[in-house]
Amino acid sequence: MGQMDYKELKNNCFMRQADKDRFSLRLRIAGGKVGVQDLKKVYELAEKYGEGYIHLTSRQSIEIPFLKFEELDAIKKEMQEAGLRGGFCGARVRTITACQGCTVCQSGLIDSADLAQEFDALYYGREVPHKFKIGITGCHNNCLKAEENDLGIKGAMKPVWNKETCTYCGLCESKCRHGAIHVDKQNKTLVHDESACILCGKCVKACPVQAWTGEPGFKVYIGGLFGNSIQIGRQAVPIVYSKEELHAIIEATIEFFKTHGKKGERLGKALNRIGWEPLFDELNEVVKNHKKD
Repeated sequence: MGQMDYKELKNNCFMRQADKDRFSLRLRIAGGKVGVQDLKKVYELAEKYGEGYIHLTSRQSIEIPFLKFEELDAIKKEMQEAGLRGGFCGARVRTITACQGCTVCQSGLIDSADLAQEFDALYYGREVPHKFKIGITGCHNNCLKAEENDLGIKGAMKPVWNKETCTYCGLCESKCRHGAIHVDKQNKTLVHDESACILCGKCVKACPVQAWTGEPGFKVYIGGLFGNSIQIGRQAVPIVYSKEELHAIIEATIEFFKTHGKKGERLGKALNRIGWEPLFDELNEVVKNHKKD
């Protein structure tokens, strides 16, 4: 492989370890989903070139540590032959994280896993002023902590109540953690306080007679940080329901970051510096224009 170029190695998924003669290989994984054939190859590489184990990262990726510099070319060749993809480091859109979503989890409102694959194909590896993390969580249980990401997606649902179907059993009220539903079983009345509703969809999931229905949608959070600085991301726009709107919001956010962010500055820090309103105004205009179409 010739002389060590640590920057080039990092750009090609090999990160220098504390021991400068050893490297850790980061793999490209979307939403924590790994095929069994890929797992077999990871096992082979870790056994053959590493120290017989892998590291599961906090962002659902896989790393193989303790690789020797002189064997990196051979590792890259085996990866290419097996179709195993290396992961990006540096100032790029990083690994897309996601829960398993509504196809697996009973609480899920959106197909997080499917979205992760879409996002991986469209956004992963794009160059930006600093690292940019995207996380997708299927519901308000928030397992993927949407607000901690530069851009986080949270499954949501605006509930609609059907008086004719309701049996006033009170199950929806018991499931609502924010006091947005009040049921009088004796007098058969129900009050839904929309100002207290967080669009979690728990009432829809709980109702045994489908008196509550709703269309799944997406809450979008911007500017989260969880590292040397901690900052909770803010909801950028009201709930959106189409993937087209969602992708338009993401594209606009990335372009805004590329235009206004400084090198080595996370999106949340950039927004603290220049103000949040310019981006949020732009995103609300994106949504408005999409609804016109």
